[in-house]
Amino acid sequence: MKERYCFCTSFTITSLSDFFLPSSQISFHSMGPRVVLLCSLFGVLLGQGIEQMSIEGCCKDGQSRGNDNEDCAALPLISESTTCRIVQEQCCVTVLEDNMCTTGINMAKDQGACDSLFTNTCEKKTTKATLEKALPCDHTLSVGYQCGLVSRACCVHGAADNQTTPTQKTELPNKDDTDENGDNSVLSDQCEGKCAHSCVGNHTCTCFKGYKLKPDGKSCEDINECLLGASNCRGGERCINTEGSFRCQREVSCGTGYELTDDNNCKDIDECETGIHNCGPEFECQNTQGSFRCSPKVKCGGGFIQDALGSCIDINECVSQTGPCQRGQICINTVGSYICQRNSVNCGRGYHLNEEGNRCVDIDECKDHDKVCTGHGCVNLIGSYRCECEAGYIFNSISRICEDINECRHYPGRLCAHKCENALGSYKCSCTTGFKLSVDGRNCDDLNECENNPCSQECANVYGSYQCYCRRGYQLSDIDGLTCEDIDECALPTGGHICSYRCHNTPGSFHCSCPAEGYTLSPNGRSCQDVDECVTGTHTCLVDQSCFNVQGGFKCLSFDCPSNYRRVERLARLQRSDTIRCVKSCQPNDVACVLDPMHSVSHTFISMPTFREFTTPEEIVFLRTSVPAYGGYHLSSYDVKFDIIEGNVENAFDIIKRVENGLYVGVVRQVKALIGPLTTVLKLSMRNLTTQGDSGQNIINVHVFVSEFWF
Repeated sequence: MKERYCFCTSFTITSLSDFFLPSSQISFHSMGPRVVLLCSLFGVLLGQGIEQMSIEGCCKDGQSRGNDNEDCAALPLISESTTCRIVQEQCCVTVLEDNMCTTGINMAKDQGACDSLFTNTCEKKTTKATLEKALPCDHTLSVGYQCGLVSRACCVHGAADNQTTPTQKTELPNKDDTDENGDNSVLSDQCEGKCAHSCVGNHTCTCFKGYKLKPDGKSCEDINECLLGASNCRGGERCINTEGSFRCQREVSCGTGYELTDDNNCKDIDECETGIHNCGPEFECQNTQGSFRCSPKVKCGGGFIQDALGSCIDINECVSQTGPCQRGQICINTVGSYICQRNSVNCGRGYHLNEEGNRCVDIDECKDHDKVCTGHGCVNLIGSYRCECEAGYIFNSISRICEDINECRHYPGRLCAHKCENALGSYKCSCTTGFKLSVDGRNCDDLNECENNPCSQECANVYGSYQCYCRRGYQLSDIDGLTCEDIDECALPTGGHICSYRCHNTPGSFHCSCPAEGYTLSPNGRSCQDVDECVTGTHTCLVDQSCFNVQGGFKCLSFDCPSNYRRVERLARLQRSDTIRCVKSCQPNDVACVLDPMHSVSHTFISMPTFREFTTPEEIVFLRTSVPAYGGYHLSSYDVKFDIIEGNVENAFDIIKRVENGLYVGVVRQVKALIGPLTTVLKLSMRNLTTQGDSGQNIINVHVFVSEFWF
């Protein structure tokens, strides 16, 4: 009888539309399929010997376990029949699929998550059955709609084939086997050309291997073996789905010593053949799995050991082995081996052979004691001797001589106060620098080095040493520590600040000087004090001039008021805070003078040094006004504006406005350093502002005198 085979597998529906089918299909599928069974017909289930009731019992047991939601792939065996096990599992899967389909439809209506439905059985329900026995056709089994159709078709065609002459095994047609009209040549008129791949009779379509039948019962689509777990990819390989099949791609590298072949396997690399080994010329390469081994070309014989370079080194068996020779024998190493020789008569130390040469007798070493103990007493012993050593010596039993006793080492710190020096049979004491040995020859007394005048100036004796000192204005030499050298105070890092002007070094001291004119040395002998010529009367100003003292000199100043202005006061000597002021004084009926907005012209004076360090603005002049900054409603429209009109050399000055005691004040600041001697006149403008415009203007001329010096 011709053998037939039936292969069934399942896959998971991933689209929600697959849950809803036409009513004509629902009548065949009971609850509606959520899992479609793809059956590729390889033969018809034929045979005898299995009763209908036993198959129904197997199916009922599978349905019962499916209702209990058991794992259909691990059901307990109730029969030794292979057919019973297949029917039991398939009926269990069908019940689970119908129950899960109903649950999926309800969940889809409620718009719930469907992912949790496919965690139990759907993704792992694949059943492969190979039946070698001839079985009768049974169309009443609950194995699913699609698989039931194919099963019945297999039985029908299988029975027909059994009545004819046996032929070769039936194979599915290729996709390219079509006639001129494009229809599949295998399709019989039973399916009327409606099947996409092949027809198995009774208007039932089937698909090629690697494809599955779509819900319409005609079309075929590719099976994703990777998704269903139906691939045979090994560990470390990744499954890649292809049209109608799949392929396995290795993901894990083969590792060192292996290479990936075209058939996706790891092949050992023969490092010896490819020449990528690192064996030296004295070694030969032997390939191993994943690596190689370097074996020496020269094989060392017995009694030798091979080093890392392949050289043969002799083994000293007399050292490496324990007792290689018998008792009474001595071991002598040879190249590659060793020999054992019998011991001859050998007398130990202190003995010698008698005249017969068969016995060892004592040697009297004290017969020539001057050579043995070198001046010490000698006592002969059996097989040895000892020396009677003099004071300060001790007998060494190993070297057999009298050795000097190092008293300094045996009695450290107890013989001498400072240093102990060993001598033959005795010792002597000495003192460190700064001390002398006392009369007892052991202690040390302090030595007064200052008695010999070792210092160039002052000497102070200290215990064990001395210290040289220098008088004021001198320092001790770094070379000998004895000589005193003059200190150049003017050259010290702080020398620039010792004197205000100039520093003059003298032996052991220094003195300061000031500029020849305009300054005098202050009582502290370092600072330069300005001479006020205007006070001392040493100036040369005329009667109609005013004297203004500046740092390092004086200025004779004279001022005339403009026309229509009169001078408020005249001063013979001007102070820093003095101001010469000219106020407007119009003649009667002088309308132009009255309308002139300028109210006054003032002169003030300031003397400044040349700043050695200039870091922050220096406020030099304050222009006070009577304009309130926070007045009432009727005063809120008044304001003051300050400007520098002329004389701002190098833009070294600016003027800012601020409020003090509720009034506006103009502050003239020096914002940049100026190098003197320099004279300039800052012409300042102070304008009173109202909502109607300027209500008046005052001109202030600030005479700035910058000194040449910083003091």
